[in-house]
Amino acid sequence: MPESNIKIEVKDLNLIFGKNKKEALSLLANGETKSKILQKTGATVGVNNASLEIYEGEIFVIMGLSGSGKSSLLRCLNLLNNPTSGDIIFHGRSISKMNQNELREVRRTGMSMVFQKFGLLPHRTVADNIAFGLELQGVNKEERLDKAHKSIENVGLQGFENKLPSELSGGMQQRVGLARALANDPEILLMDEAFSALDPLIKAEMQNELLDLQEKLKKTIVFITHDLDEAIKLGDRIAIMKDGIIEQVGIAEEILTSPATPYVKAFVEKVDRKSVISAETLMFKNMEVAHIKKDGPQSIMRKMRQKGLSSLPVVNEKQEFIGFIRLRNVLKVTKDSSLNLSDFVETNVASVYSHFTVEEMLPLIADTHFSLAVVAEDSGKLLGIVTQTSLIIEATKYNSEEIELLQEEAQEI
Repeated sequence: MPESNIKIEVKDLNLIFGKNKKEALSLLANGETKSKILQKTGATVGVNNASLEIYEGEIFVIMGLSGSGKSSLLRCLNLLNNPTSGDIIFHGRSISKMNQNELREVRRTGMSMVFQKFGLLPHRTVADNIAFGLELQGVNKEERLDKAHKSIENVGLQGFENKLPSELSGGMQQRVGLARALANDPEILLMDEAFSALDPLIKAEMQNELLDLQEKLKKTIVFITHDLDEAIKLGDRIAIMKDGIIEQVGIAEEILTSPATPYVKAFVEKVDRKSVISAETLMFKNMEVAHIKKDGPQSIMRKMRQKGLSSLPVVNEKQEFIGFIRLRNVLKVTKDSSLNLSDFVETNVASVYSHFTVEEMLPLIADTHFSLAVVAEDSGKLLGIVTQTSLIIEATKYNSEEIELLQEEAQEI
């Protein structure tokens, strides 16, 4: 993304808890591990030399196991944790160099937090809970209730304005917490394990609600989780942390297909890739094609034989995908000049867009021997080919040699 779209930039950030921070920082700079630093100094490394960029309008997920430093890093963004060294840039300014009034304004209108524990006031209604932060800021009653009701509409709590927290389910209480964070229309939402206390069904519902809300409001959201499935579902990009170190940043598909470290590779090993890996990743781009009006049968047959193929995708003069043609039918035309090559193009075949996942593509190969053509959504131009073998490998975790054996067995049967 262009630099103008960067909402927050984290530069060489270190966070150390406890005494002897200077000594611990020196050891950290020399490559000492978190456990060794704790042993030598008694200080705990929360974040280790973190650098990243968070773009406007994205859901940026920071994930890792307990003690990985994800929540510590999040709380540095609004200076609830003061970094030991490094910097956080927001709107081109260093947050750590702001005075108290400037920092207060950032926390009031720039960033709002949603916590795992709802933190609702038990004797206040839903509307009053949502308006509470605005009340502390001295906003008059009419304005704060007006903003609270807009937030209530955004999170779908209409009709519950006068209910008490005890009268709401866990998911609805978390909606109140989300509405409270949205009440002052902040630029950035910081969500610290916001859904982890919810049961699985309500958690899934809240994830969907957040995605729907993001589609409407286009906020910049920094979301903390220890759940990789949740990270993949919600995140436009994901940062994976371990022992305070950012191991990798990327979209889910990059992390699954090209893990940057052994830790990330082990971490993502058991993820169901079918719902993540897309046609864009699997497709072959530089494939042979048949130009049905330009190529004659001899030319098409030569292309097939050179590549060992029994069929080719067919395109028109605009490179738009038309269908497939089989080798056996090309042979018929070479033997009988009265036959028309275009009559043998099989057009009743499936095509997909580049964002289609393995899960979406698998049903399309059930009744065909052809690969799947990947076409551009706007023009229908052929972008590439996804082979059935690559789909089956992704779906079953068989390697290509095992797939060939299975195909040979299937042919024998």
